[in-house]
Amino acid sequence: MLTTRIRRLVCVSMIAALAACGSAPVGPGYYRVERGDTLYKIARSNRTSVQSIARWNNLSNPDSLEVGQVLRVAPPPGTAAASTGSAKSSGSAAASSGSPSSSPRSAAAETSSTPASSISLIWPASGNVIRGFDGTNSKGIDIANTAGTPVFAAAGGTVVYASNGLRGYGNLLIIKHNADYLTAYAHNRTLLVKEGETVQQGQKVAEMGDSDNDRVMLHFELRYDGRSIDPTRSLPPR
Repeated sequence: MLTTRIRRLVCVSMIAALAACGSAPVGPGYYRVERGDTLYKIARSNRTSVQSIARWNNLSNPDSLEVGQVLRVAPPPGTAAASTGSAKSSGSAAASSGSPSSSPRSAAAETSSTPASSISLIWPASGNVIRGFDGTNSKGIDIANTAGTPVFAAAGGTVVYASNGLRGYGNLLIIKHNADYLTAYAHNRTLLVKEGETVQQGQKVAEMGDSDNDRVMLHFELRYDGRSIDPTRSLPPR
């Protein structure tokens, strides 16, 4: 019972934008954001540049960090050592001399890159997209249709959460696809799979509903390394 409760709390924290699994240690090359941290402080502690961390983690706003968020602070596998050294040097020089390379415009250019890996999704439900992703007020997209509309797994994976313990999400599913990606499906009327179950892409996993919401819809999120990203970039055009 205790183990089940801990696992559920872990999954809830991921989807609630904490982007972390409680206080569990992170692997080499990663850092968990603590209260009071800034990207500059983290970069300095790990002897790298703000621009590099922003690029490695695809941060849309380097000034907006969440407590518990896990950041990559070392170059991804396959990155040339020379490039890393260059990034560190340019970051240090920018911090000490105030050169243009440390300007917000430069940082924004660094963060425009896509995640290091990619995932191919299918639409999790039919219907109209009534709200898009903005990364701040909307961590995913909302798809409206009638109650009972089938909800499908956007990609194959393992169900790591299937319950209604997170306020504001109703009957919620979280499917972990690999080490980098997970998807979340909220406000369902019925959940058709259980935690620990392996699902295939396109498998019916729930029915659309209005649990903990004022209208029938599916709230769908895609997360990369615990961070919300725009799911429409990984979905086929409609």
